[in-house]
Amino acid sequence: MNEPFNGTADPGMDKKRKLWLNIFLLNLCISLLLVGIFWLPAKLMQVDDFLSSPSVNVPGKGEMAKKSEEKAEPAPKSFANLMTTQVTTLNASSEKDYVYFDFSSGKPVRILDTSSLEWDLAFRRGKVISNGGASSRLGKAGLIDLGKVDFDTVAEAPKDNYIQDVAARTETENPVLIKWYNYNYFTHKLTAKDNIYAVRTANGKFAKLQFLNFYCDNKEAGCVKIRYVYQDNGSNSFLKTGGAYTTTSSETASLPLKPKTSF
Repeated sequence: MNEPFNGTADPGMDKKRKLWLNIFLLNLCISLLLVGIFWLPAKLMQVDDFLSSPSVNVPGKGEMAKKSEEKAEPAPKSFANLMTTQVTTLNASSEKDYVYFDFSSGKPVRILDTSSLEWDLAFRRGKVISNGGASSRLGKAGLIDLGKVDFDTVAEAPKDNYIQDVAARTETENPVLIKWYNYNYFTHKLTAKDNIYAVRTANGKFAKLQFLNFYCDNKEAGCVKIRYVYQDNGSNSFLKTGGAYTTTSSETASLPLKPKTSF
């Protein structure tokens, strides 16, 4: 015969309920934590960028929002006689050695003495230095960030105020090129910014430069693709003396070179 129910709950069932409740609360806390770490900061940045944008007119206290007047932006200048744009890819996938690049030849060069004027920029993975300042006692190289402008509207480079390399904790670096890319914390991928850079070379000539890519054909990191215009006559102008505008670009796939001297 079954024993009569005495109104007391089964202790085993209570333990199971408490266990499932604790598991549910733990999962809830983890989910909220992940949202707080990843999703919420991104959304807050988007909201902040939206509110900070010129198209958003946030009213002050007691004020009505006014409709912003849309102004037509002037069309960018176009030039009929720009010099030819060169495109090259440098295999800088080594984590130890720099690949040295010379604008006058458009190719990587082997360097025995880093104080020579035979190179202008050096690449090692995502790090880029210039032949001037703390990296070289003889070089005049330096850079200026011109911002997000159309590459073909930059008809001349500034003559002064170029930023040269400085000494960091362990090695040298150029402050202009520390962040030439955007880093995605989710995919851990680098994406080149749209910025255009004016370059003064090691021997005092001028170029304009834009980074295009950071990945090789096999998806390996470290193949830095750039486009540039180099003025070899000493002028800071990127216009030809005559002739029609050309859209031709030359592409060079550079083989990895291991320099004999590195920083």
